[in-house]
Amino acid sequence: MAGGTFGRIAGLSGSLAVGLGAYGAHGFRRSDRDDYLKELFETANKYHFLHSLALLGVPHCRKPLLAGTLLTSGMAMFCGSLYYQAITGDPTLTKAAPLAGTLLIVGWAAMAL
Repeated sequence: MAGGTFGRIAGLSGSLAVGLGAYGAHGFRRSDRDDYLKELFETANKYHFLHSLALLGVPHCRKPLLAGTLLTSGMAMFCGSLYYQAITGDPTLTKAAPLAGTLLIVGWAAMAL
């Protein structure tokens, strides 16, 4: 059951990544934001796409609930904090990025269990 749920989350997350990617390419990229904020947005979108795809593999691992929870939490925290800073210019939430990155790493490792 957990595996199917993460497959659905992967679909929703992937569609959100496409939408944000389109915004980044056609709206945000052409804004007057500085290059650093544009780079943050691109990094968030790249990790968002990659980990949405990784979630598709979660139903096929031995511990789907563990791996899926770690990957989903890490992706939301990491990408969310970078998207937030890129859009608002406020770096407050990027303090969560190291923890979120650790969740992503452990999530990938959990897929190997």
